[in-house]
Amino acid sequence: MLIKEAHAIAGSIGYPSKMPGTSYGISAKACITGSKLNLVEGSTCHKCYALNGNYIYPSVEKAHAQRIAGIVHDLWVDAMVVLLKAAHKPRKVGLQLPPYHRWHDSGDVQSEEHLGKICEVARQTPELAHWLPTREAGILANFIKNGGQVPANLTIRVSATMVDGNATKAWPVTSTVHKRKEAQGHDCPAIHRLSGPDKGKCADCRACWSREVTNVSYLQH
Repeated sequence: MLIKEAHAIAGSIGYPSKMPGTSYGISAKACITGSKLNLVEGSTCHKCYALNGNYIYPSVEKAHAQRIAGIVHDLWVDAMVVLLKAAHKPRKVGLQLPPYHRWHDSGDVQSEEHLGKICEVARQTPELAHWLPTREAGILANFIKNGGQVPANLTIRVSATMVDGNATKAWPVTSTVHKRKEAQGHDCPAIHRLSGPDKGKCADCRACWSREVTNVSYLQH
């Protein structure tokens, strides 16, 4: 498959300045659980960042629409593999992208089938570490119950629903958001980087991509 063909099916890959490697997102308006939590004050989805700012630019909304439409395409997995391999293709020293990919800087898993496709993309790109944050614990539980398997290079991190709430016990790798309470587990350092070239960035931290870090806690901002 040509890159042009892959792009027509799956849409564009993101290159976030905050974190290493690549990303891929869909509209937060398509979130199943998140759309409900957005209406709940004190939830981790209330006043969602991905429903404001740069995310409402027409060009971004158009890109999100193309990506979500492509999920059901029979060749979506093939297209994503082509795009990721092209983005992370070995280049000259100093220009190589870090081998990390984040799913859903906005949006979330849509179905068991969607989750299965993400797992297959990860399986076909073993050279990359994949991170999938999600609030769709029910979809994940049904996926596992029905025989779905998560490849070793994909870290699925189930997010807590309430700010200062406890991490779910339904999945071993989680994330929380803290405001008044102390961070649970690993305190995300990005928000604490207040100046310099690494301001607000992951820098050398890769905790979110690691299953060995059982919980990452993000300071609400």
